[in-house]
Amino acid sequence: MTATQASLWVVVMLVTVALLFDFMNGFHDAANSIATVVSTGVLKPGKAVVFAAFFNLLAIGVFHLSVAATVGKGIVEPGVVNTHVVFGALIGAITWNFITWWYGIPSSSSHALIGGIVGAVIAKAGAGALIASGIWKTVIFIFVSPVLGFLLGSLMMVLVAHLFRTMRPNRIDRWFRRLQLVSAGAYSLGHGGNDAQKTIGIIWMLLIATGHVAAGDSAPPAWVVICCYTAIAMGTMFGGWRIVKTMGQKITKLRPVGGFCAETGGALTLFIATAMGVPVSTTHTITGAIVGVGSTQRASAVRWGVAGNIVWAWIFTIPASAFVAAIAYWLSLQIF
Repeated sequence: MTATQASLWVVVMLVTVALLFDFMNGFHDAANSIATVVSTGVLKPGKAVVFAAFFNLLAIGVFHLSVAATVGKGIVEPGVVNTHVVFGALIGAITWNFITWWYGIPSSSSHALIGGIVGAVIAKAGAGALIASGIWKTVIFIFVSPVLGFLLGSLMMVLVAHLFRTMRPNRIDRWFRRLQLVSAGAYSLGHGGNDAQKTIGIIWMLLIATGHVAAGDSAPPAWVVICCYTAIAMGTMFGGWRIVKTMGQKITKLRPVGGFCAETGGALTLFIATAMGVPVSTTHTITGAIVGVGSTQRASAVRWGVAGNIVWAWIFTIPASAFVAAIAYWLSLQIF
């Protein structure tokens, strides 16, 4: 079966699986948005996930679809993608997300999806079918986003410490308990804006490959955009509590002022990346920002062993999801 001959049920099935991945993305990455605000006691977990989900959905009217364009048209050469490639990519990403969620490891749903696309495409047509510029842009930001989050988070902490150096600690906590709602909202906005667009991109890729959308269209159908933003917001509402504990407590202990600085530094990083059309990891970004905030106190305030385990998960995400995606691609040839 060629891509253009794919029956409608296959396309509907793959769109459903993509939205499931999007839901899992929100579920898996809920900790990125709420771990700091929960661990500092500013919001109860139930209220925090609803708060984050609202801003995930609000992002639909804020950001241009630059990241969706990168994923949908900037990673794989035209004509290579078919339903089997999309199936392999999604199964590779979902499998790695489930494994890392089960063990409470804050890995990247974004890079799991990119790894899934890479693995499925290589299984079909070899590495030459990949667009190098799109792949390298994503790979480079594996390192840039946590470093930028680290720098902005630590700079925010230093700036705040200087500005409020004469204020009593209990008064600082009262101020930043309120301000942390602003920073958590901004981070959730960035999370929705960058992560929902990755699923928009892969559904757009699927619709182009199956002839349901013209390749020359400048934007995906509106229903795709609405469904993807809704799915990630719903996933966030259910929350990935195993990862919340790692992000909010195990890396470093945070007070409201530290949570504010980490979220603000992370949000700025996500806004920059989304404007550039780069599909970055919200997990990498907020982890870098949390480590940056903790390191301004003293190096021993950061549990570097936990942070090191997270980094290893980052390194393995793309090759692991690519490997699973390649197997899923071959299996799909026998299924449909």
